[in-house]
Amino acid sequence: MIDLTINEDRLKQAVVRARERNIIVPTFAQMKDPSLVPDAIKAGLANVGLWDVNSLNLFRITWKNQPRPHGGGFGGVNYVELPPALTGVPARIICLVGKWFPTGAHKVGATFGCLVPRLVTGQFDPTSQKAVWPSTGNYCRGGAYNSTLLACESIAILPEEMSRERFEWLATVSGEVIATPGCESNVKEIFDKCWELRAERGDDIVIFNQFDEFGNHLWHYDVTGHAMEEVLQAEMRPQDTYRGVALTTGSAGTIGCGDYLKTLFPASKVAASEALQCPTLILNGFGGHRIEGIGDKHIPWIHNMRNTDMVMAIDDEACMSLVRLFNEPAGRAHLAMQGVPQELVGQLDLLGISSIANVLSAIKLVRWYEMGPNDIVLTVWTDSMELYGSRLRELTEERGEYSDRDAAADYHRYLLGCTVDYVQELGHWDRKRIHNLKYYTWVEQQGKSYQEIQDQWYQPDYWTGVHEQVDEIDELIVEFNRRTGLM
Repeated sequence: MIDLTINEDRLKQAVVRARERNIIVPTFAQMKDPSLVPDAIKAGLANVGLWDVNSLNLFRITWKNQPRPHGGGFGGVNYVELPPALTGVPARIICLVGKWFPTGAHKVGATFGCLVPRLVTGQFDPTSQKAVWPSTGNYCRGGAYNSTLLACESIAILPEEMSRERFEWLATVSGEVIATPGCESNVKEIFDKCWELRAERGDDIVIFNQFDEFGNHLWHYDVTGHAMEEVLQAEMRPQDTYRGVALTTGSAGTIGCGDYLKTLFPASKVAASEALQCPTLILNGFGGHRIEGIGDKHIPWIHNMRNTDMVMAIDDEACMSLVRLFNEPAGRAHLAMQGVPQELVGQLDLLGISSIANVLSAIKLVRWYEMGPNDIVLTVWTDSMELYGSRLRELTEERGEYSDRDAAADYHRYLLGCTVDYVQELGHWDRKRIHNLKYYTWVEQQGKSYQEIQDQWYQPDYWTGVHEQVDEIDELIVEFNRRTGLM
């Protein structure tokens, strides 16, 4: 459960800060349905860029922003359906697009779900405490951004080998940026840094660890889950069947949407994937890899393994090769020759590296269950190539110019040739095996209780109790706004 205990002294401080800075906090209901956003705020957004450091952009934490960088309003959910010419499979693979969030990634929503409950209960005082965002990528970007919008100071922590774009942008919004040793999967080093900060700074900081903050899970359960429901309502024909969602896991926040979809479609599947070079879910393994944002050598505390039906591994070489196929001129020309619609070819920069891994995961899910043209699988494009330009340049320096032959090889090997290798369908004891891995990270190292890890597995109301907190959080947000007097 998310602790919603009120600390009145700190809450008063937070209310005063919000009033002074003219900050209004959106509700979960407004993020799901922006038609509920007050007209005055909509009018104000007409002059605000999507990435601007402006508190009005809190209301753009939704899947329904108009796909434009400045002054956009709200519409339907941003999504793209992939044709068989690209995927090599007959089933309908539909992808929600994350680029059109502030910061260019959907993680800004997850960090809202973590920070705002603490703010509107007074558990976090923006006048005296700093918000610490330990992350392997977009989460600390979203956390630093939301902190700035909510007039809070922040500390961003991420591995030193993450893309240059992340560090350059973070330096503009976060008061302090800490680079920890290693690459994408070096999460233990991030956790160690958090313990150091606790010892050094005590009550002056509040750590929002994406891997154990249930606000991360809840935001995706409620907001992403409802967005996916709306996509299905718009796209499902009478003969269609929704079959499942396939997602890579970093913090396992996004995969919370699968919990929501199972309440609507109990027979649907939830597939969790990771990097083959760091096969923790599928092989209890470890290692470094290049799919930024996923695969961190442990099982996140907020991953509901009870609801996970299969695990799979994606070769990071497939993702890096497809980055070139989707973005190099020779690659795009080859895709068009294969019958991929030109409009879609021009949109392939909407996929970042982990977004490509999500597409490959969806293809594996389709192939495993031998799905046909009346089956629908959902996934998410978490961010876009806007955050990985340096990686594309590095690949050119490393491998030379991208040729027609390279494009043909990558298309046939990694898209049409995507197979069901490294896929495991989970039974009861398989799920429990993976759940039990949480013990070593969270109980032995991070101070969680033995009783709670047991409750996660054995108590059926453990997860539903979190999901039912949305309305209570919204009530607290409404009361917070009332106290500021800004509504």
